[in-house]
Amino acid sequence: MEHFRERLTSHAVIGLDTNIFIYHLEAHPRYQPLTQELLAGIQAGRQMAITSTVTVMELTVRPWQVGRPAVARKYEALLVHFPHLILADVTRDVARRAAQLRARYRLRPADALQVATALVHGATAFVTNDQQLRRLTPVLDIIILDDFALP
Repeated sequence: MEHFRERLTSHAVIGLDTNIFIYHLEAHPRYQPLTQELLAGIQAGRQMAITSTVTVMELTVRPWQVGRPAVARKYEALLVHFPHLILADVTRDVARRAAQLRARYRLRPADALQVATALVHGATAFVTNDQQLRRLTPVLDIIILDDFALP
């Protein structure tokens, strides 16, 4: 955990992928200790975090599918009101940057939008568990939860 904490503290602004919130809200046994550390640091103001409104779509789709609109609204409210977290809209600048990332690194559209949002808002790191995003290391410090999770 200490190595994870050190890696985070070297960044003032970090981007967060949707899977961070999914693991945390679902209390994933392997990843929740890491998401707890990460989100507690953000809540305390040790880092500023950015996530895209794409996270709202990805995080709430399952509750909508299973007929639990109150859960979907609760998740969205958590994102909107989380201290030191910016829930950023997909702007034209973000879309342009996402297109450039997709062209150069062959990213999926949602991933490109997430990373582009982080970059446009000044993030120097992006926390995820998507191994495919390692290819972005020349542009951003990609922090993969699996690298820090206990077996």
